[in-house]
Amino acid sequence: MAQQFDIDVLRKANLERNTRLDRPFLFITHSASVIEFGAPVILISAGFIQKDSILKQQGCMLFGALAVTGGITLGMKYAINRPRPFVTYPDILQLTDAGSPAFPSGHTSMAFSAATSWSLACPKWYVIAPSLLWASAVGYSRMHLGVHYPSDVFVGALVGAGGAWLSKVFTEKIQYRRKVGKAKV
Repeated sequence: MAQQFDIDVLRKANLERNTRLDRPFLFITHSASVIEFGAPVILISAGFIQKDSILKQQGCMLFGALAVTGGITLGMKYAINRPRPFVTYPDILQLTDAGSPAFPSGHTSMAFSAATSWSLACPKWYVIAPSLLWASAVGYSRMHLGVHYPSDVFVGALVGAGGAWLSKVFTEKIQYRRKVGKAKV
């Protein structure tokens, strides 16, 4: 039943798609890698240039979130080893490259990790809304382009948000220990 729902939703997103949106969704799907890995580099670099420890910490937290999310995602992909939908269902049109197993969606997990990290670092509506909208668009693009089931995308979003949260908790513990250590000296 769940698998049938998964493929039915995917068929709507992929086979009944507006083909005029193929290029924009290809752009969105490819933006994920650039934004995810560019953002921590920019934050850390800006922190060094401006001598701003908060920017450096935010960049490190974002990098940590992406590392945690990437590790969890890759581990799940190869442990579960779910075939891509276009492999199992030949009617699904593959509109972009896809290499590793399908579950969970790596693009989606990394996009939600970045979006959640940004939202936790700067909890303002003008950061939260666009970043979550972008991450959601990345997730939807993976279905539109025929390379992921909805459940791959949904779990990818959960893994990404969870990885960002774990990174924030870990970063706060390190900062707390540093403050306590400095207070003892």
